[in-house]
Amino acid sequence: MIREKIFEVVEVRDRGGVASRVYNQFMLLLVVVSLLPLAFKENYAVFAVTDKVVVAFFVLDYLLNWLTEDLRSGRRSIWAFLRYPFTLQAIVDLLSILPAMSFVHDGFRLLRLSRGLRLLRLAAVFKVAHHSQNMVLVLRTMRDSRDSLLAVCYLAVGYILLSALVIFNVEPQTYPSFFDALYWATVSLTTVGYGDIYPVTMLGRCVTMLSSLLGIALIALPAGIITAGYMNALHELKQKRQ
Repeated sequence: MIREKIFEVVEVRDRGGVASRVYNQFMLLLVVVSLLPLAFKENYAVFAVTDKVVVAFFVLDYLLNWLTEDLRSGRRSIWAFLRYPFTLQAIVDLLSILPAMSFVHDGFRLLRLSRGLRLLRLAAVFKVAHHSQNMVLVLRTMRDSRDSLLAVCYLAVGYILLSALVIFNVEPQTYPSFFDALYWATVSLTTVGYGDIYPVTMLGRCVTMLSSLLGIALIALPAGIITAGYMNALHELKQKRQ
């Protein structure tokens, strides 16, 4: 009975109660707090305190999710608990905990030998996908539309390769390597156009204009697919609540 109550609190559901909403909003706040040290080059003393508080709640959240894994997966057996540490959610949660574990034991200080390893804190961002109902809807929409999105991705990759081959042969003096041509094709397809590398011949510029125009259409396709799927998911959620 107690585990069922815990599950209702820690799990984001379509009809979550007040306790569940408060818990998940609090966890989202902790994610923001855990990322604050990345905005500073210095290690202030206050960050050591917030690290201890955040990691304590992250560990508690990890244990509570582990404790209720059989209810979440629907597998009422010991295997549900054994497999949980190897699930994507558990791995992400663990990665978000490790960077703040240096206060527990000196051995964990190896995690901070490089400032680059601080980026492991960014793993906490993926906790948002578990504690935010809106993110759950977005991920569900992307999962339901994966076939359409994959088709658009294949089309975009194919066009990038094709346009890179064209520009690489049209202006070999401007693009010394095929990777430079791929870089140009990608920024042109996405209509970013940094301007650090660009064609100088008339034919090369015509290829660029065509690539940019087609890029607008290709970039708009996944946005429309996700938007339509998200609106359908919201409509279904409203129907369930009614």
